Amino acid sequence: MTEFLKAADCVKEARRIVVKVGTSVLTDPREDRVAQHCVRAVVDEVCALRRQGKQVLVITSGAIGVGMRILGLKGRPRELARLQAAAATGQGRLMQWYAAQFEQQGQHAAQVLITRDDLEDPRRYRNARATLATLLRAGVVPVINENDTVSTEEIRYGDNDVLSAHVAVMMHADLLVILSDVDQFHGPTGLQSVVTEITPELERSAGGTTRAVSTGGMRTKLEAAKLALSAGIPILLTNGRREGALVKAVLRHEFSGTWFLPKKGLRLKGKQRAAVTGRPRGTVWVDSGAREALARRRLSLLASGVASVEGSFQRGDLVSVSEMGSREEFARGYANYSNVQLQKIRGLRSQEIAALLGERAVEVIHRDSLVILRE
Repeated sequence: MTEFLKAADCVKEARRIVVKVGTSVLTDPREDRVAQHCVRAVVDEVCALRRQGKQVLVITSGAIGVGMRILGLKGRPRELARLQAAAATGQGRLMQWYAAQFEQQGQHAAQVLITRDDLEDPRRYRNARATLATLLRAGVVPVINENDTVSTEEIRYGDNDVLSAHVAVMMHADLLVILSDVDQFHGPTGLQSVVTEITPELERSAGGTTRAVSTGGMRTKLEAAKLALSAGIPILLTNGRREGALVKAVLRHEFSGTWFLPKKGLRLKGKQRAAVTGRPRGTVWVDSGAREALARRRLSLLASGVASVEGSFQRGDLVSVSEMGSREEFARGYANYSNVQLQKIRGLRSQEIAALLGERAVEVIHRDSLVILRE
């Protein structure tokens, strides 16, 4: 009961909301194809939120599905070039549908196509954030999709679930709603109403998708949840095929689905948010004591806790942090030493570092530049 009260508080206080619309939500189940009337249903709900003063960013899938329909393809192509051709063909039609439906309700919408590179490169990250913030201030609804026409990674292996989490983190969203075709997440112990931690057991229980026009599945939704929770952003996974699901959750506080709730009071600073979406240049391996200090006690990483270094990076670059004996990244942050320097000073105390380098020792990663992905 306490957890659902926390969820209700999250919704009541949410002003900026990211809504991810899965291909399955835009697909007419009778015809098994993306349909315009399904887009209209989503737009109706988004406009209802806008009328209540909410800022909404829509992350939409479906371009490849629409393109497949136009090109007469029965199944999702395997070849990258054909996938990109379907995306290029379908994106314009999909956005045309969104724009027309928003216009009928007196609401402006803007198409925004991005790739992961846009969110991982610092300069392009800042530009993307500034553009989206300007649209929101102008009362425009950004309709965002992966730029599948030029992307070489996302449409092969991923889904807009992860992209929606990156956008939510970048834009300091108060809530991420993922509209899918499932009622709840099915974990190792059955259906889950509330999840407060993404455990290895949960990840093992997640599967992919079997739909002809979709990618992703529960695996990518858990990946999205892990990213968003690390930034203190709650997620609601709910069945977007149910009439009024978004309005019922956000405006009426009638919840169905699965809540992924972050730890109370967890809010990241600017550089920490950038670390969530950035691309690490290398990996710093630490001992168990260092992991405890970082993940549990929220301290900075010192050279004395560094066991090994992998990759080539410079001072100021983003690096992954993993515990020795595990291949799992549990944190990432911006290094104050290059990989060459860090190889020399790993395991040393401050006095030893100062004598070796001829300068005052600093933290390998300061806690304000560090984000914990998993405790």
